[in-house]
Amino acid sequence: MTSIVQDSTVTLHFTIKMKDGSVADSTHNMGKPAKLVIGDGSLSDNFEQCLLGLSAGDNKAIELAAADAFGMPNPDNVHYMDRAKFVGDAEVEVGTIMAFSGPDGMEIPGIITEIAGDSVTVDFNHPLAGQDVTFEVEILSVE
Repeated sequence: MTSIVQDSTVTLHFTIKMKDGSVADSTHNMGKPAKLVIGDGSLSDNFEQCLLGLSAGDNKAIELAAADAFGMPNPDNVHYMDRAKFVGDAEVEVGTIMAFSGPDGMEIPGIITEIAGDSVTVDFNHPLAGQDVTFEVEILSVE
């Protein structure tokens, strides 16, 4: 049986739970497992270290502090935009998550956190930044 090592391609199901036990995200809801390569930078080093040595069929709950999960909120990721930039059918209201074009053309999700007059505050930090979470993983295959 193959164990997870550096550069392994891993197919897994995961569920991210908050401290209160609520589910923030789950591949089970999407009906499709996630696939990743250990060491490609898509996971934090600490999270990868917790996966090393696991094999197909293994289940593990991994508790991650905020800094090791999605990082801490970065004030540089909060932007103030002119309300006039928000045109069309999209409702501009606090709590709305919208997609914005980043400098490289990639779409970046931002959440509207405040509206004051003509100024709209958009937070581009990951929605789970600053949160301690538990990843429940189920390893499906290791290549």
